[in-house]
Amino acid sequence: MTTEIKVLRNLSYGMYAISVTDGQRPTGCIVNTVFQITSENPIVAVSLNKNNYTYQVIKQTGRFSVSILSEQTNRSVITALGFTSGKDKDKFEGLKYHFVDNLPVLEEECSGALICDVVSMTETPTHIVILGKVVQAEEGKGAQPMTYRYYHEVVKGGTPQNAPSYVERQEEESAGQGVEYVCKICGYVHKGDIAAEPEDYTCPICGVSKSNFTKKN
Repeated sequence: MTTEIKVLRNLSYGMYAISVTDGQRPTGCIVNTVFQITSENPIVAVSLNKNNYTYQVIKQTGRFSVSILSEQTNRSVITALGFTSGKDKDKFEGLKYHFVDNLPVLEEECSGALICDVVSMTETPTHIVILGKVVQAEEGKGAQPMTYRYYHEVVKGGTPQNAPSYVERQEEESAGQGVEYVCKICGYVHKGDIAAEPEDYTCPICGVSKSNFTKKN
């Protein structure tokens, strides 16, 4: 792991669901970078990978919602929105949500939600930084917002490949941790030999069988 990656991991991140409607159904993705720019006429900034279908929809509609995930949010929300493409499936199927001004807002024990109109977009080689004006806000359950550190250290979740903080797994430090197996679907790290688990063992994050785990190099 490089010094740059080590230091960058000290930056503060959260866990958020960015949601849109593509004209037929709701869709969205999980991001870890949303922050406030101004307080008067509030503006927030969101970072999205250019390959995300959600970004393509935002580019067309100029609108999006932000649901702030909490430590009580069901882990299946992260799996559903973070590790598949909205081009290929209905990512909101089975999730609890409602519409605010025609945009989907999660009801999954979230800490709050924002409805935003796009003000501007700034392009980087891989990501788009979107500035959005907050036009509506909705209070959540009062639950503690989920930080990115909590997601990694407590939930033991992996990083979606399109996330701005994603690094190749071979760059991760694993010295002294013994054998580890990684879920190919969501990136959950299982410490110890996966073969020693019962045949009905499933990933605690996304629920797939142990056959979907590969040994971490």
